[in-house]
Amino acid sequence: MRRYCLALDLVDDEKMIGEYEGYHQHLRPEIKKSILDSGVLVMDIYRVGNRLFMIMEVKDDFSFEEKTMADAANEKVQEWEQLMWKYQQPLPVAKPGEKWILMKQIASLD
Repeated sequence: MRRYCLALDLVDDEKMIGEYEGYHQHLRPEIKKSILDSGVLVMDIYRVGNRLFMIMEVKDDFSFEEKTMADAANEKVQEWEQLMWKYQQPLPVAKPGEKWILMKQIASLD
């Protein structure tokens, strides 16, 4: 199992942040299935202000590239992504069109 941490910002509006959290507290079954089918075992999202932090624990054979291709071919995932983009905004370091940014681990107790 491997772990990845990613970050993303939300539009800094309390009403919109509340709506975004509501969607994630009642995740659509087809979205949950697509995440699990890609090899994600655990996905937790935390928020402070308008900054999101995601922890993903994945199977050893998980691939971001394969997940991206599967998501692109899944109409329901594309609908979800378009809806979520209404609430999300890229980090200042993001490339054009980039959402979640993979974080670099800089410390460990190991």
